[in-house]
Amino acid sequence: MSATPYLAEFFEFLRFQSVSTDPHYAPQVAACAGWLEQKFQRMGLETRVYPTDGHPIVVARSERKPSRRTLLIYGHYDVQPADPLDQWTTPPFEPTLKDGLVYARGATDNKGQILAHILGVEKTLKEAGDLPVNVIFLVEGEEESGSESLGRFLEEHREELACDLIAISDTGMVARGVPALTYGLRGILSMEVKLHGAEGDLHSGIYGGVAPNPATLLARLLACLHDARFRVAVPGFYDAVVEIHDWERAEWARLGLDDNFFKRTIRARALLGEEGYTSLERAWGRPTAEVNGIGGGYQGAGGKTVIPREAFAKLTFRLVPNQTPAEVEAAICAYLQQICPPQVQMEITQGHGGEPFLCDPHSPDALAARRALRRTWGVEPALIREGGSIPILHTLRGTLGAEILLLGLALPDCACHAPNESFPLENLEAGIRLNQALLEELACSR
Repeated sequence: MSATPYLAEFFEFLRFQSVSTDPHYAPQVAACAGWLEQKFQRMGLETRVYPTDGHPIVVARSERKPSRRTLLIYGHYDVQPADPLDQWTTPPFEPTLKDGLVYARGATDNKGQILAHILGVEKTLKEAGDLPVNVIFLVEGEEESGSESLGRFLEEHREELACDLIAISDTGMVARGVPALTYGLRGILSMEVKLHGAEGDLHSGIYGGVAPNPATLLARLLACLHDARFRVAVPGFYDAVVEIHDWERAEWARLGLDDNFFKRTIRARALLGEEGYTSLERAWGRPTAEVNGIGGGYQGAGGKTVIPREAFAKLTFRLVPNQTPAEVEAAICAYLQQICPPQVQMEITQGHGGEPFLCDPHSPDALAARRALRRTWGVEPALIREGGSIPILHTLRGTLGAEILLLGLALPDCACHAPNESFPLENLEAGIRLNQALLEELACSR
């Protein structure tokens, strides 16, 4: 089977500028939800679009048969902003096929991946007239902006969304042709730290050497986030951390993802991280502290000799089992207050957070998923964790009481969230076959 017959639909889906973070695109987000509604209805699924305080949630379901297990397939139709536009080689919302890759914003994250599941169910219904399990699709429009409406929606619709298992394809493969079952993700804690000095910007000649400079002091403060071994220096930061198990180290080592792999992937001359761990172990199984943005003072062309009145930094901390955002945040805030220079006032603004995710890759359902991956690609799937975060997983599992299988179709160089995002047509085809195999395997797994 070729993915070519589905190319027109894929392109239609990608043309919607469904950017959830910018209110300007709200009509496009709603139109994309409408497109999904019509697609599901043409497949014969019972479909409903639920308005929320943010963007619509689309739910579609097959005919429920009590004797069968129920699988909920989660995905999202919203996308990241396309900026910076000048770095795209093709228009971000005009899909382009080149060398087997479809280039467009959202091609991998998450439209290509969720569409593969939709097309897999459609193909099974056309060929067999029925599905081996009950299927519910839950496709939201706010994942890229924090899934703010989804938690309340899950609580309100808990009974109708009741399921035995949840499948999500919003993660990655190890490499082309090498599938993976992702059994762990890091959690996240974000915050902004701002240092206030004088009431206004000051002339750096007149007041230099006298007035405290928030930008200089912020740089000194940020440098204290890590020690000389590049471990996070916050007291108590590692207290709850679960060390990487020996079987994980062995599993990851066989993948061959060494330092050279990372340097090629990120196009960097050298790597940097916590001593005592491989790059892969640091990326998948260790917590981090990162400065995501920093600013203050004059940012325009040329020079302007001022001491800025304030400076800020945006920080994120990736968390691993058994760290919790609340406990880590308390430790970080206490440490920052302790090391903050007394000449400035510090303001900390809390951002979004999410729990780390971990499941048993050896459970009966995980083994069924691994069989489906093996049937699809013809090779043994890798068992991996990933460094990114999907905060809504904790809410999905906690509210619906079902385990989650992460079956990613993204390649390491797909450029998610970046210019020139792409998705291979061969992965669309493989994703269709994966969905069909997964439904069959789960029907036999108890």
